[in-house]
This record gives sequence, C-alpha cells and structure tokens, in this order.
Amino acid sequence: MNKFKIGLVLLLILPYQFSFSQYLQGEGSKKFDALLQFINYAYVDSTNENELVEDAIVAVLKELDPHSVYIPEEELKKMNEPLVGNFEGIGIQFNILHDTLMVVSPISGGPSEKVGITAGDKIIEVDGVGIAGIGLQNSDVQDKLRGKKGTKVVVGIKRRTVKEILHFTITRDMIPIYSVDASYMATNEIGYIKINRFANNTDEEFKEGLNKLLAQNMKHLIIDLTGNGGGYLKTAIQLADEVLDDKKLIVYTEGTKNPKQEYYTTSKGGFEKGKLVILIDEGSASASEIVSGAIQDYDRGLIIGRRSFGKGLVQKPFTLPDGSAVRLTVARYYTPSGRCIQRPYDDGKEEYYKEFSRRYKNGEYMNEDSIALPDSLKFKTINSQRTVYGGGGIMPDIFVPIDTSLYSDYFGKVNRKGLFNDFVLIYLDSHRKDLLTNYSDITIFKNSFDAEKEVFDNFIAYADSNEVEKNEEQINISKKLILVRLKALIARNLWDTSAYFEIANELNNDYLKAIEEINNDTFKKEKLVYK
Repeated sequence: MNKFKIGLVLLLILPYQFSFSQYLQGEGSKKFDALLQFINYAYVDSTNENELVEDAIVAVLKELDPHSVYIPEEELKKMNEPLVGNFEGIGIQFNILHDTLMVVSPISGGPSEKVGITAGDKIIEVDGVGIAGIGLQNSDVQDKLRGKKGTKVVVGIKRRTVKEILHFTITRDMIPIYSVDASYMATNEIGYIKINRFANNTDEEFKEGLNKLLAQNMKHLIIDLTGNGGGYLKTAIQLADEVLDDKKLIVYTEGTKNPKQEYYTTSKGGFEKGKLVILIDEGSASASEIVSGAIQDYDRGLIIGRRSFGKGLVQKPFTLPDGSAVRLTVARYYTPSGRCIQRPYDDGKEEYYKEFSRRYKNGEYMNEDSIALPDSLKFKTINSQRTVYGGGGIMPDIFVPIDTSLYSDYFGKVNRKGLFNDFVLIYLDSHRKDLLTNYSDITIFKNSFDAEKEVFDNFIAYADSNEVEKNEEQINISKKLILVRLKALIARNLWDTSAYFEIANELNNDYLKAIEEINNDTFKKEKLVYK
C-alpha cells in the first residue's frame, strides 16, 4: 500500500473504536472516576451521569485547539451528510412561502421527479394531514418528508393549473448533495467551476464539469473556492491531482504522535496545461487551502481574492462507546514549500473565532496593506521563487477588496426579510410556463431577459407592501444589484444553481479580475507554469 492510501486510511476513512478506560489509567482517570462515585453517593440532588460526562468532555476539548470537538450521537449523522454526499428523502428543493411549502425544483433523477412533481407545486398535505397554515418550519419539513430509503409517503399537491388536490405516493430514496454549484463557459475560452465543499463525490462532479467545458473548447479555467470551508483531505488531493502534473508533492501532514505522511500527484490529470486561477476569500479553509497552497507553491496558477481562513489542522474521528464521537486534531498540514497555514490560537477558541470581525476592524477586507506578516513567515515558490506567506492562511497573489458600493440599507432590509426569494416564487407561480417558452435556455435568458422592464417596479411595490418603505436614493444606489439578484434567482428556479452563478457573477469582482488576468500577460510576467 503506497503512502497516499495509507494516509487516507489513517486520517479519513476509519473511525476508531476505543474506551476511555483503555487509555486513561493515570491519576487523572482515577480522580475523575472517584468524583463521579462521590456525586452518585453523596450529592444533595439527583444528577444525570451521562450529562456530567458529556460536559466534562466538552470542557477538556475546550482546552485544546479550536477544531477538536465533541459530537453527540444524534448530531453525528446530520454533520456528516454534507460530506458523505447524500441523505434519504423525497428529493426536492423547497421554500416556505406564506406558510406554504413550495417546490422550487425536484432534484434531477430523484423520487419526486419520477412521480411527476414539478417546480411550482405546493405541498399542502403529508400522509393525509394538512401542513399549510400551521407555522411550518424547515425542521418540520425535514421531519415529515425525510425517512429511510424504501419507505413511502403520500403528499397532497396544489397545482396552479389543476383545481383539485393531486395525491402522489413517493418512495423515499438516497438523494445526492452536490458539491459543485456551477460549471459553465465564462468566455469562449475560459471555463468556470464553483465548488462549495470537498465531499466524497466532489472529484467525480468536478471531472464531469471539467469534461463538459473541455468539450466546449475550454483553454483556461477558473476554480472558485470562495466560502468553501473544506472537507475531506482525500478530495483536496484528488482535485489538486487534476491540475498538477505527475509526481508533485501536494501536501504533507505531521504531528507529535503521527509521523510525517506525504501525498503526491499521479499521472492522471484532466487540466494540467492552460492558465488556471483559484478564487479564495476569508471563508476558504482547510481543503481549500491545501489546493490553493499547492497551486501557488508550484506556480501553476494565480490565487485571486482575499486571505483565506487559516486552518491547517487535520482532524481524525474517534467513536465513543455510546455512538457519539470526538473529532480530534492529530496533525498539521504543510504545503509543498513547507508552509503551515494554521493561524495562531493561543488566546483560546472564543478569540480564534472572532477572526472575521478582527480582520474587518483592521481594514483587511478593503486594503491589502493592512495585513502585517513577519519576515519569518516568508517562503519561496518552487519554480519561480516568488515570495509567499505561511502562518495565517493563503495570501492571494492578487488582492481584490470587498465591494460595498452597491450596498444600501434598503437592499439589506429586503434581503434580510427574504423578499427576493419570496417575490421570485410568486412571480414564477404565474409566469413559469411563458418564461420557459420564451427563453429555452440560460444563454438566451441571460442575453434577452430585461429584469428592469419585467420585474423591477413590481418588486419595489412588493417590498413596500411587506413593510420595507420605498427609498428612491437608496434604491438607485442598489438598483444594479437588485436587478442582478432578481434575474439570477429567476434563472436558478427555472434551471439550476449554475444558471444562478452565470448571472450573479456579472457583479463578482474576483471573477471579473480572474478573466482580466487570464486575458493579459500576468501569467508570463510572473513566470507561471501553464504551457
């Protein structure tokens, strides 16, 4: 078994079964056992020993690093679902509008689509019980519609074109959770892929999107990792392998009790030549930083955006006897040049997670010069000897500040109240058929649909009727942002999330900068490896 496979077994795949008594044989263990006995024997009130033990575990982990955590049994499955890549249910994307469950779209190939449920349907009954007008919450929907694969549920549907309630019997099945949000051609030569997490199925989804773009004669690629908080180490390695050539060290991990493990690329890569841009921001962490760090260290592409989160710690799951678990940090990871990206956590977890507000106060989101890193954290890239930094996230090669020029209090109010989504659902309830007739695909819609003419005034009136008073000055400030948001949401509801980003990215400065840099001579000036 090679180093790659050994590392996956050690760090990712096998939860480790053990009991505390096996390891805690010292004075600390004896003291804790004695304390529990004294409480059970003599304490004035009744106690719950399990709760006491759980509180003790949480307190112990609090003294370690910020990413070592305790997970109760009932939460474990829910936490794993986004990374495992599926759950069991009926397969719909939904919204709750005016206390009614609206089907935004059935998931392609899922059980709801198979029985004929369509976008715009309203689910008003579940197993003969009415669910409209009862104060429905997202958690209620999950409780009623999720369930074990093979079980059945009968839903009552109100469809706009049909007077009577339609009843569908749906057999629950495994429903995929997608980690690639978008893949489309940004220009005639530049492709764009957005990844929201590094899950079990990410590599397969990425390859599917990549092959689709290559079939459209893509020459250069933007991979968007903004807001991507990470996931599986193995998936980060797989993705890096797609864009780096053979026998390149991608990352290595090392801890006091875990020997150094190195992970290398193979000869199989789908995009090893061509200009490459990775988009990152303060929400890009862990696996996102592994990929970004490797690309940067080998001068394979440009990193554009803002400094990443700074999580360079590797967690391993340990299953406890009652089915709960701890995710314990066992090693640090290092980029090929030897950079540890983990930012300091000496001041405790509470201060550690205030990093976003601290960066904002320091002006880092607006000005690259506000970031002060010591010379001791300077490293050199492997091919071009460019200066890069460790010890606090990946520093982008090209900094792009947050753009707040289109933001206003008015936009903030309508956004926080969820009025964009609500308005689009109402609009599509009566216009879906005509829109799909007039705009057969996203390209035609993108080029021809005039949001200002079709929906703008109606949206402003809708917001006014929902207690967001009209403010001409602030509306004018945010008009372009409002129009793009409405158009993108309509596109998402008519097609998919890729359609949403194809329109929303018109105002994404990171994305626009990436296209600009690919089209100019920056790659040549920086001596990047792309041919």
